[in-house]
Amino acid sequence: MKRLLIALIATLSFPALAQDDYPNKPIRMIVGYAPGGGTDIMARIVAARMSEHLGQSVIVENRPGNSGIVGAAAVAKAPPDGYTLMMGVMSLNTIQPHLVMLPYDPIKDLTPVNLVASVPHFILVSPSSGVNTLAELIAYCKTNPGKVSYPSAGTGTSTHLAGEMFRLQAGGLDIVHIPYKSAGHSMPDLLAGRVQVGFETLPTTAAYVKQGKLKALAITTAKRLPEFPDVPTMAEVGLPNYKLRTWYGVFGPGDMPAPIVNKLHAEIARAVQSPESKGKLMEMGMDDTVTPTPEDFAAMVRSELDYFGKLMKEAGIKLKE
Repeated sequence: MKRLLIALIATLSFPALAQDDYPNKPIRMIVGYAPGGGTDIMARIVAARMSEHLGQSVIVENRPGNSGIVGAAAVAKAPPDGYTLMMGVMSLNTIQPHLVMLPYDPIKDLTPVNLVASVPHFILVSPSSGVNTLAELIAYCKTNPGKVSYPSAGTGTSTHLAGEMFRLQAGGLDIVHIPYKSAGHSMPDLLAGRVQVGFETLPTTAAYVKQGKLKALAITTAKRLPEFPDVPTMAEVGLPNYKLRTWYGVFGPGDMPAPIVNKLHAEIARAVQSPESKGKLMEMGMDDTVTPTPEDFAAMVRSELDYFGKLMKEAGIKLKE
């Protein structure tokens, strides 16, 4: 009842404020992870440009814990006045809800504002593996059941789901998932060939591919990337339904007034598409795609939440009790 009353008051009183006075004090952008990771970097790129354009500081606040859930819970419980935001990430907003009991409703208690950027994944092997194409990898997996392993940054992360998508779409392969604490922990084993195949994001592994330390068999974009013209897409190598990207986006508390959401959506798009931000995103192997409206972003989040729920059920991934 209290939440409904706050939302009603906000809806009635904020339209003029959103247009004329918002923001009139600093904005917090909460990151549910430690400084230095991809989500933190994205938040700081966007916050810097938003601060310039809005005339108010957008302060990044790191609240790491429980795979980002601690930070998300803080945003979900904040007043829906536009002064508390969150830089979300695909795994937190569309995968974690299927794995653990959350202290908030991921749909009702968070308002999607705008997509910020997305990044594809490579399918990778060690150059010493003798595998040169995805077809060869699939054939090897079929003739060596249970002997091919792949790492992830943890159960339910995007790299885990990437491996399960490959396993299922390639005909139900018998490959072994090995969860690590992070991509940083798993990379030495992937480079050394102690795990046979990786499904890592482009920023994490692009330098290794360019240096010849890892071999990219395919990339999960719809088209080949100019930076890697020799790496085929998944559709080109026979898995046209394999579509995956790790994305980042800004969320606010549930029940945020539409004028506030719309203004933030426009300012985030302006920040992301500034020359400074575009240059930094390109260096990280990310695009600067934003959604046309907040409603489009919300629809995307709901669609992927449903998709990953079905995928995890099919793959037998279950932690939630």
